[in-house]
Amino acid sequence: MRKHLFFGLLLATTFCGKAFAQSDYPTLSQTTQRIQKLSANPAVELKTLTKTAGGKEIYALEIGTGAKDQKPAIAVVGGVEGFHVLSVELALQFAEKLVGENAKALESTTFYVFPNLSPDAYAQYHAALKYERRGNAVAMDHDRDGTPGDNGYSDLNEDGQITWMRVADPMGEWTTSKEDPRVMVKADRSKGEAGKYLVFKESVDSDKDGKFAEDLTEGIAFNKSLSYKFPVFEPLAGDIAVSQLESRALLDYLFEQWNIFAFVTFSPANNLSNPLKYSASEARKRVVTSILEKDQVSQAMVADLYSKSNPAKAFQQTNQGTDGDFFQWAYFHFARFSFSTPGYWTPEFKGKTNAEANFLAWADSLKQEVFVPWTPVQHPDFPNQQVEVGGIKPFVMVNPPFEKVGEIAKQHTDFILKLAAMQPKLEFHHLKAEKLGNGLTRISVDLFNNSPLPTHSEMGTRSRWLKKLRIDLKVPVEQLVAGEAVQLLPALGAFEKASLSWIVKGKSTLELKAGAPHAGFVSQTLTF
Repeated sequence: MRKHLFFGLLLATTFCGKAFAQSDYPTLSQTTQRIQKLSANPAVELKTLTKTAGGKEIYALEIGTGAKDQKPAIAVVGGVEGFHVLSVELALQFAEKLVGENAKALESTTFYVFPNLSPDAYAQYHAALKYERRGNAVAMDHDRDGTPGDNGYSDLNEDGQITWMRVADPMGEWTTSKEDPRVMVKADRSKGEAGKYLVFKESVDSDKDGKFAEDLTEGIAFNKSLSYKFPVFEPLAGDIAVSQLESRALLDYLFEQWNIFAFVTFSPANNLSNPLKYSASEARKRVVTSILEKDQVSQAMVADLYSKSNPAKAFQQTNQGTDGDFFQWAYFHFARFSFSTPGYWTPEFKGKTNAEANFLAWADSLKQEVFVPWTPVQHPDFPNQQVEVGGIKPFVMVNPPFEKVGEIAKQHTDFILKLAAMQPKLEFHHLKAEKLGNGLTRISVDLFNNSPLPTHSEMGTRSRWLKKLRIDLKVPVEQLVAGEAVQLLPALGAFEKASLSWIVKGKSTLELKAGAPHAGFVSQTLTF
């Protein structure tokens, strides 16, 4: 009994930035224990935003000191894709390292950490049947045949994981790759290549409609159900955007957090090692579909910062966002700087051009068993054809072995802290009072953004969603002769200043205050 108790505590113990003492990614209960342990820190406030249809909590960690909502904030987001279990660990380890080793950063920055937005899907990693699940626990009729979830995956070779099946067929579109015969690729008819196989996910045609695995026993994917480019009528997206308890709760929460200036999302999308490109024509559309020109400059600068913390070159990283995803919503609809990275990728290896062949060559070099050999099976839907099951194991292409995660988490914690150090920083300079005669005094000051980032994204200025910079001169109204007691500035660029002046009469002590929740506030007092 004591032995089992000690082992359980060993698995669950992680805090103050210490390495997670286990050989595989934690279960949901283990992550929950770590989240609750974090909440014991006085700088951390734990909130449950909602529960999913599967009864699993969606947590938010508010980490900061003093007036948290009056400081610029970064939101760190994990688990937008359920199969990307690494993302949950990176978000959670960031929170642990932040309070345990980097608490000084909380003096100037607030952090909102959302460790896992797809807990229903995340649980599949530890289920008896492993497959890369995206959807939550809501019952959905994805193929719209009147019966929810009636044609999902089937473990044909009974190995506890869902891979692929290939069916020998001279009219098929697929053939084996010349780079690695284990890999299936579409035949290039323009080069005279003939197809040899039909390829499907490991399944049977349960509803006898001629399709395979088209009605999964899972619900809506968080990362496919947001409002930007919502993929109408596609499986896993739902009937309307932001239809799920977890997506609605998160957005309701975020729309109250005016102080967020940037998002770092751990997801398959990557605009850090592969920055987005500005398109003038797409930026001019009524529904903007391109990063704006000034934001492209800011993003490129942050991407350069990221590459210094994570120098490994990604293999053909082309995913810069998919329809309905969170990372694009945070920029295009929430108007904040939004950065996304998978956190890990397979390095380029031996000049391969196919992603799966490249991954297998790299894994072979490390002697990692990541492939299920193609094995014949008897398939009820193909009684007179050769059917084989095999392929790359689920999860392994996007989630590294757990022993690598600690170093990956450290690199990304360093990056996020460097990003925080670049946040907008307002300062007053050259505050002076000039006597004009007749009891009049001119007050002048320069408001300066001492940061390489602007106070507002260009998208934020264009959408008019972010709060403008407000400058308040607190002086008795009868003494103010010229100038406005309250002024608004749309934005200040990187290292940009705005010169302000007023004329007041008589002697007084006045207070100047300027800022916005996402840019921070600055104040100064002058007696004349």
